Amino acid sequence: MTDAPRRRGRRDRPQGPQAPPQPDWRLHRRSFEPTRVVSDDQLESIHLASLRVLRETGMVFMHDEARQMLAEAGADVDGDRVRFDAELIDDLVSSAPAEFTIHATSAERDLRIGGDNVNFGAVASAPNVADRAGGRRTGNYEDFRNLVKLSQALNSVQFHGGYPVEPVDIHPSIRHLVALRDLLTLSDKSINAYSLGAQRNLDALEMARIARGVDDEQLEREPSIHSVINCNSPLQLDTPMLEGILQFSARNQVIVLTPFTLAGAMAPVTVAGAVVQQNAEALAGIAFTQLVRRGAPVVFGGFTSNVDMQSGSPAFGTPEYIQSAMLGGQLARRYGVPYRSSGVNAANAVDTQAGYESVFSLWGAVMGGAHMIWHSVGWMEGGLKASFEKMIVDNDMVQSVAAFLQPLVVDDATMAVEAIAEVGPGGHFFGVQHTQDRYRDAFFAPAVSDWRNFEAWEEAGSPTSLDHAERLFGAHLATYEEPVMDPDRRAELDEFVDRRIAEGGVETDF
Repeated sequence: MTDAPRRRGRRDRPQGPQAPPQPDWRLHRRSFEPTRVVSDDQLESIHLASLRVLRETGMVFMHDEARQMLAEAGADVDGDRVRFDAELIDDLVSSAPAEFTIHATSAERDLRIGGDNVNFGAVASAPNVADRAGGRRTGNYEDFRNLVKLSQALNSVQFHGGYPVEPVDIHPSIRHLVALRDLLTLSDKSINAYSLGAQRNLDALEMARIARGVDDEQLEREPSIHSVINCNSPLQLDTPMLEGILQFSARNQVIVLTPFTLAGAMAPVTVAGAVVQQNAEALAGIAFTQLVRRGAPVVFGGFTSNVDMQSGSPAFGTPEYIQSAMLGGQLARRYGVPYRSSGVNAANAVDTQAGYESVFSLWGAVMGGAHMIWHSVGWMEGGLKASFEKMIVDNDMVQSVAAFLQPLVVDDATMAVEAIAEVGPGGHFFGVQHTQDRYRDAFFAPAVSDWRNFEAWEEAGSPTSLDHAERLFGAHLATYEEPVMDPDRRAELDEFVDRRIAEGGVETDF
């Protein structure tokens, strides 16, 4: 199974002499209050409406053990339908932590989740991949590895949201073993494991423990892996998702509970109605994580957008997406739990649509108070494609947002009254000492992005942003360096993965 044919990815990959300069790796903090899009009274109305949905309509839980646990906790279980009193939801959700740390394989890559922290993730879960040289193609192992390497190389990326593209040429029975080993060895940034069955979850937990070089007790003290749990909207949690909560929450690992609701298709067509449903689903899932283990880390995920009512296809970066992202953040703050959103678009090409939809999505996430922003770089086609060039364009955009997040310093030095007096009326500030002392920090983007002004652009033969992005991702890959892992940890990880592969991994239907 490990010898499955591996389709070549890009052809004629552009190579640069060295990767362009970037701002150093750093953790980001929001220096301003998140945006409120509704009043406190309106927010409470949405909260109460969500509780009414859970009390009257309820949620389907497709898992016998989960339903038994919920019944014992006081929920009304009727077949696979579970209804919740408001008191039970409030009691359980209130025990979720407001802030926690996700521990990576390298301590300097640890992430703080909650508070005023903001963390950006790479594209994840795309079935297809593309670049200009190789075109659009089915996800494959070579491209998977190169996207992981590029995510490691770009300092805008702080965590992996999953596989950047699905490596379908690796058999599903062992794909999680091969892919997670690569994520843990080609990168030292925080990783996500898909909840696709109990044994896959147990394998992921053991691999995270080995890669960090800790014992079971320390793993449970220090959350080291996260898993997105999506609801089957409307109002359902299926068996694999509930298995993920049962295994990850029991071990004090991070659950990112994320209903994926599309207004007009899987949720009411109005933003308020769609968010009421999203909130009900999120509350039920968060409550279950706390039933499994009080105090287990959990993130309130928002992923509500609308659809094109003529085609039924998802739309992103729309006004409705921005409103729902900000409203989701308000709700998460009401419950005192961290918030996840996404930087997404529905464009088919690295073009103007891709740019403005991504900007709007990212803006809604950042201003809405998100602590984890999935798909911040590289996402295309509403999630159907990961793009190498879009990784580079988005890298610049995220670095610009990161600079915007820094506190604005207002003191005697920055107000520059003396410099204004020195220049006086009609002068310029290029040569004054105040500028000379600060010019390298004043505008980081030109030194980072390699986008040029019009005169330099003309001299270089009129390259487009796509031309630059194509060249720059090749330069980053050419200079990629694998992070160092302790040899004993690597040997133990390889032994575990090789043994599980030899055992056949997990059972599949094909």
